[in-house]
Amino acid sequence: MFRDEAEIEVLAGKGGDGIVSFRREAHVPHGGPDGGDGGRGGSVILVAGDGVHSLLEGGRRFRYAATSGRNGGSRNRTGQDLVVEVPVGTLVHDAEHGNLLRDLADPGDRLVVAQGGRPGKGNVRFATSVRQVPRKATLGTAGEHRRLHLELKLFAEVGLLGFPNAGKSTFISRVTAARPKVADYPFTTLEPNVGIARVGDYDTLVIADLPGLIEGAAEGAGLGHRFLKHVERCRVLLHLVDLSESAERDPVEAWSALEDELRRYSPELAAKPRLTVGSKYFEDDGHEDRLEALRAVAGRDTLGMSSILGEGVPEVLRAAHAIVRADSDGRDHVPN
Repeated sequence: MFRDEAEIEVLAGKGGDGIVSFRREAHVPHGGPDGGDGGRGGSVILVAGDGVHSLLEGGRRFRYAATSGRNGGSRNRTGQDLVVEVPVGTLVHDAEHGNLLRDLADPGDRLVVAQGGRPGKGNVRFATSVRQVPRKATLGTAGEHRRLHLELKLFAEVGLLGFPNAGKSTFISRVTAARPKVADYPFTTLEPNVGIARVGDYDTLVIADLPGLIEGAAEGAGLGHRFLKHVERCRVLLHLVDLSESAERDPVEAWSALEDELRRYSPELAAKPRLTVGSKYFEDDGHEDRLEALRAVAGRDTLGMSSILGEGVPEVLRAAHAIVRADSDGRDHVPN
């Protein structure tokens, strides 16, 4: 299962208390102070890991608590830090105040979300030349306690856009090892699927199959913002439009409606490079006329493909890879 939001509670360990203690040695009647410091409380640390792709586990385990430091003595051990692995692309918010603490955007990024308590000082720390028998020690402080809201925004080079039944799931299952549910009804895809497609002999593309849009998504209708937020980090958007005779709406109308949703949700998102692809091409009569009508509004570089037949699929992958590579190199390109 996939989960892209979770709220958790984190509790760092308390610092151990310092103690008051004196040496008891033969021939040393009064001895000297030897009270040790307490140990540092363990912290709770979030780490972005490549092996985690969902916040499902974080949502199942609501409370994360690190261990406390031991009190002063012969073994002044610190508490053990608790390291929690989260997916790359996790936004960490303070649930109480709503502010963003950090975007764990790269593998290995770390964030201490609850700092362990400071250790108390033993009486040996307070010994001076004039105060040789100190009977003072301090207590360790409590560890931090907070609630966090975690939000995942997927990282993928190519994000698939389209209304339900546009052919996104069929396409990603054709070119990657991902196996999304494929059926002939709306909202087959309710959660993102990510796969790696091979382009030529050496190159690859990370592709995300995102839930189908409906009109009004920019205002939160349907899957709304939960869908659109995952698009923000894709390098190129592959806009699939159903060209089949059985399509629920005219291809030009479908293309225009989705483009409008993107513009209303985020001008920055609408400015991302994208490639329009007429899906289910070659599968019935009249496909050429529908593709030409789509090209008239979406751009002459609009491609046609059939994921079921495999026709045009390599050309789509090569075109998407070229845009991703141009974006990585900082070259200018004009989206459709």
